[in-house]
Amino acid sequence: MCLKDLFRKSKNGAGDYSIPMVRLDVMPEDTPDELEYLYELSVVDNELDYLGHPDAVLLKDGSILDVYPSGHGKGAIRSSISRDGGVTYGYEIENMPKSWETSRETPTVYRLEFADGTPDKILLISGNPNWHDGNGTIGGFNFSLSDDEGKTWSEFELCFSKKHDFTVIPIVSMASLTRLKENGVFVDKWMAFFHNPDFVNYKTILSFVDGKPVWSKPEPYFSQHRAIEKKANMCEVEVVRSDCGKGDELCLIARSNNKNYNSLLSFSQDEGKTWSAPVFAPSALNGERHKADYTSDGRLFITFRSIERCEEKIKKNSIEKMKNWYSEGWVAWVGTYDDLKNGTEGQYRIKLAHTYLDKQTEPSICANADTGYCGNVVLDDGTIVTSTYGQFGEKKNDGKYKTYVASKRLKLSDVEKLIK
Repeated sequence: MCLKDLFRKSKNGAGDYSIPMVRLDVMPEDTPDELEYLYELSVVDNELDYLGHPDAVLLKDGSILDVYPSGHGKGAIRSSISRDGGVTYGYEIENMPKSWETSRETPTVYRLEFADGTPDKILLISGNPNWHDGNGTIGGFNFSLSDDEGKTWSEFELCFSKKHDFTVIPIVSMASLTRLKENGVFVDKWMAFFHNPDFVNYKTILSFVDGKPVWSKPEPYFSQHRAIEKKANMCEVEVVRSDCGKGDELCLIARSNNKNYNSLLSFSQDEGKTWSAPVFAPSALNGERHKADYTSDGRLFITFRSIERCEEKIKKNSIEKMKNWYSEGWVAWVGTYDDLKNGTEGQYRIKLAHTYLDKQTEPSICANADTGYCGNVVLDDGTIVTSTYGQFGEKKNDGKYKTYVASKRLKLSDVEKLIK
């Protein structure tokens, strides 16, 4: 499908969504006691005036590890650990690597499981984009590994920088990390995605040789669809595997950075070697930095930064009238893999908490878009714990809102009682 056909034939461009929006930012007076927790926020870290962009991983002892930068995107990596399922956060990684102090990118963190019996590893990655702050960049990306459930970590190892034979300037590496199959069976290889400043999207394959990590030379994977990739400023891709993460199809969900188009969906049946012509995502799923997890009942819980492009809604709800979009803030989408495959809207959305615009004094539909980039985990009892950053109401000494990291706990069965 050519670019013109995509825009002409797709029914999933700008528009409104029709599925319910469950608001967990304002608690009604008649809320039953057992559902009050849905409206509560846990502070992960509010020790600085600006903390952002968390990611999270569930440890085998049930603890939740959050990592995030000391600033917007870049800054020394900080950590916080919850030992009680996301109710409170009061611990951090002891003796963090010295190299983490010079991180220039929002960190991402993933669990690696091995078919050959090797104990799990936890992988943390931080790229080296050019922030045009006068410091330049060496390029490439850094990674650390932990062999003991996050207790100790290796110092950063640098890949594909200006010191190497092949150089990339990654942004949000790695936006996704997907374990691969060969002949229908999972193997010890992982496909990782990032993009560069020209919105060329790259993949690199992580494997281990004699126990040592090896990254393949990054290569563009969406060149066949370069026209829409460039036109929409496609980036920060999430990849979802079918059949609760066990199937043979991959779905790509991409951010449209210029906000002139809805998010993009594309599919692969050959483990990411080729991708279908992209289509626009339904407006219910339109946004930035999607993070997807399967719930205990097989549905998908996808968090993202809401981007609303419906003209009627912009006129009605947008506080900043000059924009051609506005945000409903930190939201989640609940649906099925078939909804992604068929382009249907899903079941419902959740406004998880309000992120305040500077002049707001109470929650509203229109929210601060400086949020998202979530760390999501699903506990054994089905509880979802999702963390993000934003202006949640706490103020600095100068009276302006502080940006910090917070998390929310919920069970979909409890959320659905509010819909009924």
